Amino acid sequence: MDRYGVTIPLRTVPLSAHRRVVEQLPDLGYTDAWTGEAAGHDGFTPLALAAAWAPSLRVGTAVVPVQTRGPALLAMTAATLAEAAPGRVVVGVGSSGPPFVTRINGIPFEHPYRRVRDTVRFLRSALAGEFVAGVYDSFTIEGFRLASVPRPAPPVMVGALRPQMLRLAGREADGLIINFLTVQDVPRVVEAMGPEGKGKEVVARIFVCPTRDRGFARAQGRAMLGGILNARTYSAFHDWLGRGDALAASHRAWRGGDFAGAAAAVPDELVDALLVHGSPEECRAQVAGYVEAGVVTPLLAVLPSPEFGAGPDGMLRALRALAPV
Repeated sequence: MDRYGVTIPLRTVPLSAHRRVVEQLPDLGYTDAWTGEAAGHDGFTPLALAAAWAPSLRVGTAVVPVQTRGPALLAMTAATLAEAAPGRVVVGVGSSGPPFVTRINGIPFEHPYRRVRDTVRFLRSALAGEFVAGVYDSFTIEGFRLASVPRPAPPVMVGALRPQMLRLAGREADGLIINFLTVQDVPRVVEAMGPEGKGKEVVARIFVCPTRDRGFARAQGRAMLGGILNARTYSAFHDWLGRGDALAASHRAWRGGDFAGAAAAVPDELVDALLVHGSPEECRAQVAGYVEAGVVTPLLAVLPSPEFGAGPDGMLRALRALAPV
């Protein structure tokens, strides 16, 4: 595979201890480091550090919400990073959801599709150095031009889950960012991008727990997936993928306030399909399966395991074991 990435910040590793791990990633065969953004670290600061510590890494946001920053601020932030790391930055944006837009930021979660579409159009124009002014469906720009235009302009990708947003990624963005899907789901998701998406980059965050202890892996997977699969966006995504019946018991428990029961009700086979686990060799083979199915850039989100331990030393051992061969 041409690209092989890792999600930062690394779990169980404070940002202050990242340098000695991140600077070794290129020598291990990793080409990319990407962030997310919810209610923890912001999406840009870890990338700025990684770009300085490992100057060959491509860095990207997977993803930052379009509603928690104004369009111009988002363009300025992306352009600043792209100026510091020319040709190595990808801007991934998405709609996020009410828990992160409204409940913790006090911003109305309105017209998510329109806001993502309008932000993609604005960013592509602004990052190309154009003067942008006009009335979009979800915001109005009276007049904006970047003071310093990054060369080359960073690609803009869309985080998407269902058909309308997937088509937007294929039609108007430079690629798609996806996560919490199985290998078997990849072809359907790629096809939903439409003919305009053919040949565009597909980035997938793949959660990996490198352990032969299946019970441990499943416990970690359930702890993570119980809330995710009952969130509005991912519940609808997996309904679209045909898992409504398989997740019905989990959804009932969640609606009743039984969060532990909701996690326990996620079927073993779905936990195994959404969380890569096994020996490092088995994990690499499963990640390769995603690439064979249509993913261009796999992003490993590594969970600590008994074999490798936590902290920077444990994470470095795990990343070394999982590195492409």
